[in-house]
Parts: sequence; structure tokens; C-alpha cells
Amino acid sequence: MKKVFIFSIVIISLLSGLKAQTVYQDISKHSIYDFLDELANDQIIDINSVVKPYSRKFIYQSLMKAKKQKSLLSKRQQEEVDFYLLDYGLDFEENLPARKPNIDFLKKKELLAAINPVGIHYKDEKFTFSIRPIWGIRYYSKKNKTIFHRWGGLEAHATIGHWGFFSSLRDNNQTNLLALPDYFNQQKGGVYKRGVNSGGTYSGDYSEARGGVTYSNDWGTVGIVKDYLAWGNNYHGSNILNDKAPSFPQIKVYLHPVDWFEFNYFHAFLVSQVVDSSRSYYYPHSSGQRFRPVYRPKFMAANIFTVKPWKRLHFSFGNSIIYSDKGFQLAYLIPVMFFKSIDHTINANIDNENSQIFFDISSRQIKHLHLYASFFIDEFKISRIRTPDEHNFWSEKIGFRLSDLFVKNYSLTFEYTKTMPIVYNHRVPSLTFASNKFSLGHYLKDNSREFYIEANMKPLRGLYLKAYYVFAQHGNDYDYVLDSSLTRHAFLEKVMWQEKTVGFSAQYEVFNNVFVFTSYRISDIQGDTTSVQRHTPEFFIGKNNIISFGFNMGF
Repeated sequence: MKKVFIFSIVIISLLSGLKAQTVYQDISKHSIYDFLDELANDQIIDINSVVKPYSRKFIYQSLMKAKKQKSLLSKRQQEEVDFYLLDYGLDFEENLPARKPNIDFLKKKELLAAINPVGIHYKDEKFTFSIRPIWGIRYYSKKNKTIFHRWGGLEAHATIGHWGFFSSLRDNNQTNLLALPDYFNQQKGGVYKRGVNSGGTYSGDYSEARGGVTYSNDWGTVGIVKDYLAWGNNYHGSNILNDKAPSFPQIKVYLHPVDWFEFNYFHAFLVSQVVDSSRSYYYPHSSGQRFRPVYRPKFMAANIFTVKPWKRLHFSFGNSIIYSDKGFQLAYLIPVMFFKSIDHTINANIDNENSQIFFDISSRQIKHLHLYASFFIDEFKISRIRTPDEHNFWSEKIGFRLSDLFVKNYSLTFEYTKTMPIVYNHRVPSLTFASNKFSLGHYLKDNSREFYIEANMKPLRGLYLKAYYVFAQHGNDYDYVLDSSLTRHAFLEKVMWQEKTVGFSAQYEVFNNVFVFTSYRISDIQGDTTSVQRHTPEFFIGKNNIISFGFNMGF
């Protein structure tokens, strides 16, 4: 920890400069992320969408840029900008709307400003503070069966000078488990305390805490946070770093010294859930001796460089490493390194750690059109390219989104993902590309592919209508065994799990962070019985017509 402290002091000393604060906006608030993406596709603003979450300051600055180009916005977009500034302007605007409702309740804008966003907020010249409730419930219903997910808690953030602070605690209860590590869905992962339902299925409770402290100036941020991460452009799950796993603690660095370059880095403390037998022990208990398991430590370091050779063209590249067993390594705190080379020195003549490299390209140079592609390479040898029946371990994602062309307030999306066998896996259990056993890569894991098509409309401020189609397949679950077959497993030689889903959803943001929503999906999840049961919540197996609806306040 002394090394971490020294590293933080050095970075903070480099970040002296003008007043700035960084508080990260939870990735789960899809509405603001989607709106910024729409503005970028319409060339109103420019964003680097390869790394999420965004800071509240960045969101505020982007909204203000859009507000200054009012003539380029549709009426609905203008209303969206004003609506979101009621929230993000709390931290930065000097002249906020009146926070007390006018006696004339017909003045809708003044009333909205008085109660939006829901919570307690304070701001003066030096200090800002906001605390907000979290509560929500989602029901799923089919025929005579119903399950629900309920959550509640509090979130808060504050800024003072160069410092930013945020914290969020959310307790969850599910009548049926929806987010186990092997499930092929995009439900946020949780470590459950399980119960048994009358029908033999499991219910579960889990809590999720996010938070952090950051120090910033106008060109960089360093922070110690526990939060979700998503790296790689996507609209239906990243194949570089996904945000499905429970949030984990990390040291973060962000640098933006010039307009054409950005740099992101983190060093994370992951959860291996691999028992270290040498450190585990028995202790006395009233019921007899109890075993106290201790997990092997697990760490991850990653960086990503983004270069902008032309306006609205972003090329990103980076590398990461997952390491374990030898303890915290100071060398991996050097943000700009090629980590695999460090590994060759630290682990000289012994089994190496698990390293990866990745690339992402994003173009919004054609107005209304976002083109993107990301590539994740887990293991690569040139000799395998020359051998027809061998393959490297890689994943690719390509896609586009078309927004507001000819007709306002709509978008069309297409996305294709392909991941070869063995990607994200490792022969050493403590070195898998996972935390709490949840994959940090694509939600379908290795040996899989997905086609995703989406059409959405936003006819009114806050109203989001979506129709989508998912066709996803997963093949055999191969073990990482070092033999001649490792690089010869054929891609989708046999389809063990398959999903076909057509869905429709509607969501309305009544106030900032207050939503009502509903959806209807016609799905068919079939395949090998063992594989389907392993990768699918029981409620969703087979052919189903499922309606979902609910309400949430906060994230």
C-alpha cells in the first residue's frame, strides 16, 4: 500500500492546475449515454466513446456545447438538453433555475426545475453536494409465472476544489437468480446470498457498492475508485471490457493534454475466488471446526491510447495483463508500459501471466453515421496463420448506427460479434479474464457469435421506443488444456446454445433518474440440455412470450 500511496502522490503533483473535479456517472444510466451518442452522430459534439464511464463534468460540457448550437437541434433535442442540464448543471452552472416552485403551477418549467432531480442538493463557490434515493422494481411475467427484481439504496456525490467524491449503495433482491457467472445475458453480476423457493428454484440477495475519490485538473484525473468499466465501442455488449462483472476497486488515470490524444489506465484488484490452501485454515465454532477459505490475490493492469488523426476519427489501442500468486507488482503501476514484456522479466523461465492486446476504431466523419470496430487478441502466433486448421485466440466486433438521417428522432443499429474458442480463458484458474468468475469480456464468452439489429424512436423528450432482434449462438465449452487440440477447436463446430429474440420496449424518464418502463419479448432459447440449463435462467428457457414492466429511481 506504501507503493500505491507514493504513486498517487506523484500523479497528484503532476495534476496541479486549474480548478476541476471528476465524479463518474454510472454506466447504468443508459439514457444520457445514448443521448450524447446521438448528438455525436449528428456532429453536434465530439466524444471518445471507447471508454466509459464519462464524468459528470464531461457530460455537462457536452450538453453546453449542444445548447450553444440550438439551431442544429430538433425541438425534442433542445428539450432533452435543457432537461439534463437541470441535473448536471447542479455542479457547475452559476445561474441555476429557481429551486422553489412558483405559485402559478401552470408554469411547467419552473415547477420542473424545483423538483428535478429528486434529492437534496447544495452548491456554493467552494463546495457542491448531492444525495439521491435509489429504488426500483422490475416484474417479468409469462403465462402463470412471475418473477421480480427489487432494489433500493442511496447515492451521493460531492466536489471541493480539485477533489471529487462519489458513493452509491444498492441492495438487490431477486425471486429467481438472473445474474450468475455462466448466464448469457447482460444483467449486472452479483454475489448472491441464496434462498430456496417452493418450486426448488433459487432466490437471492446481493449488494453492490460503488464509490471513489478523484483529483483533477483541466487535462487529467487520478482516482481510487470502485466502479464498473466498459472499453470498446458497442451498443450491445463490449468484447474488450464489459461491465457485467461486479464493480471492483482500481487506481485510475486519465490524461487529455491535447485535443488529438487521450490516455486511460487502471490497475485493478480483482476477486479470483480461487482458494489458497496454504493460507486457508480451520477455526473453532460452537458446531465444531469450521474452514476459513482465503482466496488467491488477483490483479489487472490495462491501458488504452486514443489518437484522433482527423476530426471525429478515433483510433484506440492498448494492452492489459492479469496477474496473480506473486503479489502486487510495482512495475504494473507504470501506466504506459507494454505489460507482456514486463511479465517476461518478472516470470523469467516460468509460466507467464495472462496478457491481451486490443484495438478499436470509431468514425463519425459521415454525418448521422457511426461506424466502429473493435478487436481483442488474447493469444497470437504468426505460425498459426500459415496453418489452415489452427487458429489464434481473438474476438471481433463490427457495427454501425445511423441517426436522424432525413427523419429526426430515430436510429438504426447493426452489430456483429465473433469470438473464437478459448478466448478469455486460461489454464491457470487465478488468471482467467474474469472477476468473481464473471467474464470481463463479451457476455457470450468464447466460441460464440451474435447478430444484433435495433430500431429506436424518440418522439418526445424522455420517451424511448425500441424494437430489436438478437440471434446468438454458442458452441462447446472447451477446457484450456495444453495439448495439440488447443488451437484446433473449430469455431461453432456444434451449436450447443442458441437464442432468437424479437423484442419491443418503451421507457419514459419522468424526472432526471426517475423512469417507468415496459417491454415485450418473443424468445426461443434452445440447444443441448446441459448447456442451456448452465447458461440460461430457468424462467427464460425454451419458447416464451415475456412481458416486463417496472419503475426505478436512481442507479
